[in-house]
Amino acid sequence: MATAEAPGFRPLYIQVKDLLIKRLVSGDWRPGQVLPSEIKLADEFNVSQGTVRKALDEMASVNVLVRRQGKGTYVAAHTHHRALFHFFHLIGEDGSRVLPESRVLGTRHRGATRKAAERLSLAPGAPVVIFDRVRSLDGRPTVFETIVVAESMFPGLGRPPRDMLPNTVYEYFEQEYGVTIVNAVERVRAAAAGKREARLLDLAPGAPLLVIDRVAFGLERRPVEWRLSRCDTSRHHYLSEIE
Repeated sequence: MATAEAPGFRPLYIQVKDLLIKRLVSGDWRPGQVLPSEIKLADEFNVSQGTVRKALDEMASVNVLVRRQGKGTYVAAHTHHRALFHFFHLIGEDGSRVLPESRVLGTRHRGATRKAAERLSLAPGAPVVIFDRVRSLDGRPTVFETIVVAESMFPGLGRPPRDMLPNTVYEYFEQEYGVTIVNAVERVRAAAAGKREARLLDLAPGAPLLVIDRVAFGLERRPVEWRLSRCDTSRHHYLSEIE
């Protein structure tokens, strides 16, 4: 385990949080693993227990950590449940939630377009991997997605034996590459289905679609994935919960 690094001159809880994130990135604690106690961390960083608690609470508020009453603080891990309730927002007319099934249509290796470079903070033309897939709900094609990631972050992705993405992409990124998705920013707009979207989603050309433009971020707020989802919402709603 890496030797604890003393906080600098910024507010202590922020510095402690940054140091903890560095430890997570370096692999000192893996997803699902329990962290040392607040008392032990306070001793390592030479700060008060309250300062450590504030840093941990802030990390828990953005889903980096999970606090379990009476059990401790754990590194958040991607699961089917988290994929369904945290990152997938289409629900049925009756409010039901079902994780869709996915079918990969193809994989491409190209240089990043201007928009992809902008979304992923890459240089234009940097090598990227692009996956196209259709996601079905209740046996009906509902979402046509394009997923773009940097090759430098995911070496070998898109080539045998890693040429097919599983259904839960973020869990796969975490388990295979040690890249944890913490949160995402989505832009949502309406659009008309083009010929390809209409064919893949079994719709008439020009049918209304909900387009979700998502950038997902890792532990250090670095953009990891750009995802464009074209959704048929004739049988579903997009749910956004505001607290």
